[in-house]
Amino acid sequence: MVLELKSVEKILPIHEAQIITYMKLLKAPKGMLVNFNCTNIVQNGKKAFVSEYMFNLNT
Repeated sequence: MVLELKSVEKILPIHEAQIITYMKLLKAPKGMLVNFNCTNIVQNGKKAFVSEYMFNLNT
């Protein structure tokens, strides 16, 4: 699992592209992007990602 921690005003598409790239390079099945610069991290500050490697874990 890849965990990316940020403290930015807003999660932008470039941040999502970064974590997707890291997941592909590491062949990681899951990723989580967490932004600490928000009032409620649970509702607004996190985003989960799943790669194609997640579906190949059982084979």
